[in-house]
Amino acid sequence: MKEMGKMRKTEVLIIGGGPAGLCAAQAASSLGASVLVCERDEFPGGQLVKQTHKFFGSKKQYAGHRGIAIADFLREELSAAPAGPKIELMPKTTVVGIYEDGLVLAERNEEIIKIDPQKIIIATGAAEDFLPFPGNDLPGVYGAGAVQTLMNVEGIVPGKRVLMVGASNIGLIVSYQLSQIGVEVAAVIRRSPTIGGYLVHASKIRRAGIPIRTRHTIKKAYGGGKVEGAVIYRVDENRKPVPGSEEDVKCDVICLAVGLSPLTELCWQAGCKMAYIPELSGHVPVIDRYMAATNPKVYVAGDAAGVEEASSAMVEGRLAGYSAALSLGYGKSTAPGLQAEAAAELEELRAGPVGAQIREGMRKMEKLKVSSGEGGHP
Repeated sequence: MKEMGKMRKTEVLIIGGGPAGLCAAQAASSLGASVLVCERDEFPGGQLVKQTHKFFGSKKQYAGHRGIAIADFLREELSAAPAGPKIELMPKTTVVGIYEDGLVLAERNEEIIKIDPQKIIIATGAAEDFLPFPGNDLPGVYGAGAVQTLMNVEGIVPGKRVLMVGASNIGLIVSYQLSQIGVEVAAVIRRSPTIGGYLVHASKIRRAGIPIRTRHTIKKAYGGGKVEGAVIYRVDENRKPVPGSEEDVKCDVICLAVGLSPLTELCWQAGCKMAYIPELSGHVPVIDRYMAATNPKVYVAGDAAGVEEASSAMVEGRLAGYSAALSLGYGKSTAPGLQAEAAAELEELRAGPVGAQIREGMRKMEKLKVSSGEGGHP
């Protein structure tokens, strides 16, 4: 039986110590709020700890630095915070419930911890999507994030020859990283007629001799107890199989980079109004421009609010942190300007053709016209 710990009180509870959560902690603390960050993994940083590619954006989003370095920067910023408001990081802590009375339960080292926060920032990230096809339960079928973890965190080579299914940024980036450690990438395939990631990533893998085959998808995987190959086929303009286009691809790993879905279970538990917005990758909480949900105690940032790049997650985290602190009465003279600055950064990151999908998702969110209560508004 797990023991019940003492009640913990905090002004701002942040659930998730990834890029959004760490930036939210720094922002809320900078205005004077005390912060508790619950992170289920041993080390804060989220997906950044496995990302070895350099980031785009501006200096404020650490452009030109690799994700693994950015994770270090964010942790260093928290530890270097001036004396005053306390930021407490609780690693290996999983939040398991948010209840009607506002109490939060978390589990750590076989102990149940009760937390009584004044404000909650949900920054739980996203989970990898899967793809149904015969043989998808064979050993050797991985999500792209799992392959990144094996390579960049555990130092394990996942296989000898990989078929990458999906040409989003993550699919292109992981394909390049695989080639860098000597793994052959048989092909990158994508059902759509165009790639879904940045051209710079696609150009790098093409220069590495990795073919990108659009309008192709996987039909099945096969093997005796593990992946030994896959059958792929071409699709027409209606995404229907082209008869006679099947090809046999020998491989021992099939890597799926077919999208992410926001992890919003805690938003549902907290009674936040939810909406299905495909452009934001699924069911997401209805939030206002200050990252405030319809539950006036809750803010949401990062992929839990809609899947985007880590650069956007960091800015959203800062915005949520400023908003949560302001709603508690901190930074009345400075927070509105900081909120406006963060909102402008988000608009800049979402500009251009790459951000068109996110902008459409934001427009749909705006049309819902739901008041989010106090929400940290200036």
